[in-house]
Amino acid sequence: MLKVAVLDDYQNVFCQIINTDNYKSKYDFTIFNEPFQNELEAIESLKKFEVLFIMRERTKITKSLISNLPKLKYIMTSGTRNKAIDLDATKEKKILVCGTEINSNPAAEVTWALILGLLRNLKQEVDNMFQGYWQTTIGYELKGKRLGVIGLGKIGTQVARIGQAFGMEVSAWSENLNLTDANKLNVLPMSKEDLIKTSDILSIHVVLADKYKNLIRKKELQLMKKTAFIINTSRGEIINEKDLIDALENDDIAGAGLDVYNQEPLPQDHKLRFLPNAFLLPHLGYVTVENYSKFYFQMIENLDSCMNNKPIREIK
Repeated sequence: MLKVAVLDDYQNVFCQIINTDNYKSKYDFTIFNEPFQNELEAIESLKKFEVLFIMRERTKITKSLISNLPKLKYIMTSGTRNKAIDLDATKEKKILVCGTEINSNPAAEVTWALILGLLRNLKQEVDNMFQGYWQTTIGYELKGKRLGVIGLGKIGTQVARIGQAFGMEVSAWSENLNLTDANKLNVLPMSKEDLIKTSDILSIHVVLADKYKNLIRKKELQLMKKTAFIINTSRGEIINEKDLIDALENDDIAGAGLDVYNQEPLPQDHKLRFLPNAFLLPHLGYVTVENYSKFYFQMIENLDSCMNNKPIREIK
């Protein structure tokens, strides 16, 4: 029987989605609901396991971690890529890594939750209702505003279409922007600088790569309108966190809606948690019943296929 560690099941839902009794003759599942405090704790906790089920970019699967898990044979991750896995190290140790399909629409939906939450001051007004108060703020309308989309891929395209449905003007930029796709969507291609200068809402949807790390720094934030909002549901490192905090503290921009951070979970004493013009979510982008069901069932399918020496959805 294979020992399987299910990591970072924050909501303790693995056993609600998967009936582990159906697999008890093959797999012995152990659930970890809390993130490890450090790599030493991870090594000590995982050294007896042959399989890891992981949520992408939560626990870092480093070369040193892999080298200290002598029994590890398989890693099953949510999604088709996971930058937290050292794939060179897994190849060296002949550890099979397989991924799953993932729905892109939840991230686009959370993007609009952040946008609407910011523009209509929902956090403050919801708090007011629970404290017995009534209206204390005035919001903004979306119609007629400019939405600037950085990255017009699957998620960026969905965000752009929803913006158009709200009556917004939509512009886009990325280093590899497909002009044909932009024209078909009736999205105006712009330079990075012009997009940042003219957008009322700037929403980030590029895949994290070296060229996009610290894409938005002090210089870019100072180009934004003082009335503009920035949204990030992609990866925390795309915006320089210190520069963003400075811009929010100095009211250089109107606000930020964030679902991703440099360090996750976000520390309890992190400065972002105390800024009134920051609307924060705990990386809910892909966290849906539909996605989690797909992840966990396909992880088991992947493991079954490996046991039959016919691996599927392999990540190389």
